[in-house]
Amino acid sequence: MRSRKKKKAPGNDWTRTEIALFAKLSSPARIQNYLNRLDYDSDYGARSPRWVIREKKAHCFEGALFAAAALRWLGHPPLLVDIRSWNDDDHVLAVFKERNHWGAVAKSNYTVLRFREPVYRSLRELVMSYFDVYFNPIGQKTMRSYSLPLDLSRFDNRHWMTTDEDLEYIGDKLNAVKHIPVLSPAMIRSLSPADRDLVRAGLLGANRQGLFKPRKG
Repeated sequence: MRSRKKKKAPGNDWTRTEIALFAKLSSPARIQNYLNRLDYDSDYGARSPRWVIREKKAHCFEGALFAAAALRWLGHPPLLVDIRSWNDDDHVLAVFKERNHWGAVAKSNYTVLRFREPVYRSLRELVMSYFDVYFNPIGQKTMRSYSLPLDLSRFDNRHWMTTDEDLEYIGDKLNAVKHIPVLSPAMIRSLSPADRDLVRAGLLGANRQGLFKPRKG
């Protein structure tokens, strides 16, 4: 398979240091490994990939923005998918396709909600690979719907990759994209709790300050 040409994304002025970093992130798996090494950002906000590089931390949304920018460097369109939940935080994926199959890169406080190899035949198939491991700290399975992809190139005129502007407007746009339910009411009523050992494994190394505090009962 021919490798994609790596180039600067339009409308942005990456520094030499940033270019050198992206040159090292030569595959989706390497992008994921970089995100895994960053501290989890427990503060509210929506900062750019440049901010993530500078501060060496990110939460889910900021990590997805960074991953989308890094995937773009590899020739992929910068696409985000939002997973909505109940009694839990939502989750955002930077998704990509290779050989006509979907994969994902993601920053998460949970070990089990991160990378997915590009082996999924549809976006739904990719998203559903997260279902059984999408739980809150008390073990409730919380995924309820997912969005169609949002192409971040529509925000190039606002320099979303390098700006110091708050990017909450991108979150608002992502929230407004059509979301597709994954469960019926009957399915929701019959859900079993996640395995306790899996919950403990999912929370390995988690930043407790950044965890959602679910309602019990």
